[in-house]
Amino acid sequence: MNNQPMVRAIDVRKSYGDQVAVDGLTLNVPTGKTLGLLGPNGAGKTTTLHLLIGLLRPDAGQISISGSSHVDSAEVRSLVGIAPQSLSLYDELTAEENLTFFGRLYGLRGPRLAERVDWALDFSNLQDRRRHRVQTYSGGMKRRLNFACALLHEPKLVLLDEPTVGVDPQSRNHIFEGIRRLQEAGLTIIYTTHYMEEAQRLCDMVAIIDHGRLLELGTVPELIQRHGGVSVITGDCSAPPPDSWPGHWDGQVWRVETDKPLETLHQFSIQTSHFTRLQIEQPDLESVFLRLTGRSLRD
Repeated sequence: MNNQPMVRAIDVRKSYGDQVAVDGLTLNVPTGKTLGLLGPNGAGKTTTLHLLIGLLRPDAGQISISGSSHVDSAEVRSLVGIAPQSLSLYDELTAEENLTFFGRLYGLRGPRLAERVDWALDFSNLQDRRRHRVQTYSGGMKRRLNFACALLHEPKLVLLDEPTVGVDPQSRNHIFEGIRRLQEAGLTIIYTTHYMEEAQRLCDMVAIIDHGRLLELGTVPELIQRHGGVSVITGDCSAPPPDSWPGHWDGQVWRVETDKPLETLHQFSIQTSHFTRLQIEQPDLESVFLRLTGRSLRD
């Protein structure tokens, strides 16, 4: 079994003049795993992605992909597929023409190219629109095609930068299914998103960065345990709860914080029948994210 990380970054730094974009980033992405890269606007996510795949050179530090530090070489780049947030498609070309063009850039020719273009059209569910110009596509269709273009050459590492921005629920679900297929095939994925539920649903690990620094890295359960805080139980009461109960009652709603919500809920529900509604709000990845990066707006 290969224990070598697909992506490794050690104390990587990058500045633009006086502005520090990436500040001492150390990160390992194991082969076959999906890493969610989260951060507020301006946190350094895009710069980090560009550094990892050799589109930018770091001012300091070391980066390797599949054990090679020559991340800008043709050999290493052939291992990487990128679906950028800004769609890399030609609107005046059809889906088939876009895929053929990008396939040739990846070095595909002849029957192999035709085979991969057909595969990509199936993957993106665009076979029936293969000869329609992309300018006639919906936002979701463009996103699906953008995703498929990154996979034509069968990369081992896939970077998905906000792949569901502006898509309808059906296309979003189709993209999720595609990611599951890649995970089952053993690909390594780096996934950036502002949608916490996507990262919580899809990613084996999550890295949270801000101001160019890695704030936390771990599985979603680990991050919630370390930074999520306690659960909150709220209940509508038709009568005041006993004075001995913890928490706060404002005359209508009882609210208590607890690290054992099910035990607390059971204990109090059997002591009174005055509740007309009970609800548990458990910490999630969004609560972790806000606790680590703050609630101030980032524009």
